[in-house]
Amino acid sequence: MRLTLKSIVPRGLFGRAALILIVPVISIQLIVSVAFIQRHYAGVTKLMSHSIALEIGYLLQEIDQSGSLDEAQARVKPIAQALEITLVLPVAAAKIPAQDEIGTFDLSGHEVITSLRAKLSSTLALSLIDDESGQFKIFLQTKHGPVSMTLSRKRVSASNPHQLLVLMVFTAILMTLIAYVFLRNQLFPITRLAKAAEAFGRGETVAYRPRGALEVRAAGAAFLDMRARIERQIESRTLLLSGVSHDLRGPLQRLKLGLTLLPEDAETEALKQDVSDMERLVDEFLAFVRGDAMEEPEWVDPHDIARRVVANAARLGQSVSLWDLEPVGLVKLRAQAVTRALDNLVGNAVRYGTKTEISVASNDRFVRMIVEDNGPGIPESAREEAMVPFKRLDAARDPNQGGGVGLGLSIAADIARSHGGALRLGRSDRLNGLRAELTLRR
Repeated sequence: MRLTLKSIVPRGLFGRAALILIVPVISIQLIVSVAFIQRHYAGVTKLMSHSIALEIGYLLQEIDQSGSLDEAQARVKPIAQALEITLVLPVAAAKIPAQDEIGTFDLSGHEVITSLRAKLSSTLALSLIDDESGQFKIFLQTKHGPVSMTLSRKRVSASNPHQLLVLMVFTAILMTLIAYVFLRNQLFPITRLAKAAEAFGRGETVAYRPRGALEVRAAGAAFLDMRARIERQIESRTLLLSGVSHDLRGPLQRLKLGLTLLPEDAETEALKQDVSDMERLVDEFLAFVRGDAMEEPEWVDPHDIARRVVANAARLGQSVSLWDLEPVGLVKLRAQAVTRALDNLVGNAVRYGTKTEISVASNDRFVRMIVEDNGPGIPESAREEAMVPFKRLDAARDPNQGGGVGLGLSIAADIARSHGGALRLGRSDRLNGLRAELTLRR
């Protein structure tokens, strides 16, 4: 797999905002740390080393100007004591290191050695290995033999440079945590708005109150207005069609009653068939307009819905069977609406094929209810058009010849969208007919 910048950058708003916050903080900390330690500490160490070199040079001058070792000891020891330098003259050659000694993590030791050697040409070796006393030694050659001088390390280098790093890291962590809290408070209202919109897309209405920044509050208020308008439109549409249904069913029932009083002949049977077709068309119109707006979601097993649809088809003498039922568990959805969508898909399949199979599959996010048949199928170029309301693809779907009004697939697609999914049409590899996949979000 090719690793790209896009693949490693967080996809969520919170992750990206945190990245925008953290990357500059870390970059600034690194730049300031490197610049400060390498420049400031190096400069301070060099300046302090030069000052010590002057004191050591003065002692060397006093030693070399003495006529004897005893005179040298008598002249420099009081001076060394006043300068807080422990001086040993002469020092045994065995105690002089063969080379300069420096600790592994000594940040300023190299600058100390460079500065002192540059100022004191008679330097034999320096031992900067820290001990409990926090001192270092410098060994120099004099006219009266080698001399060792022990000084406090604090006099030649800035003390405790790691404290700055610790303080900077601690401050960065503290500021990041504070920024995280503020960032979370700013992004949480956006997350709540997204969840409310997603739930409404599934047909659920969750409690939501705009909070957060002014822009987020404005977006939340706009969402609430939009949701209220859509709910009012759905309610008005449902009430309107319910009234139309009530008004149409009365005349249809009177027609049916009147037809029963007529003599039984071919013309009467044709009229009865026309009335039945009118009743079915009214039912389809109502199903399309009503959708699943009047039903509350509940926890159900999709397998039970599939078995119920197969049982209903069997009572009508239709060849519908279950093919594969993967374990799904309980899913929160509108059982009657999903049953209606599956019935429409099965009805469409048995109308144009002789064999229909239903299967159920799922993953962590979706449940898929698949209806396959061995009919002629739908060409790929016409599959989107087939889900358009009142759209019939050819004369074979003429309602006068036993077809519908082009609402079966539209109703199924609308129910799928209200559950956060979609209806996808394709070709069945097993039955060589239409494959209708009803996808529902878990």
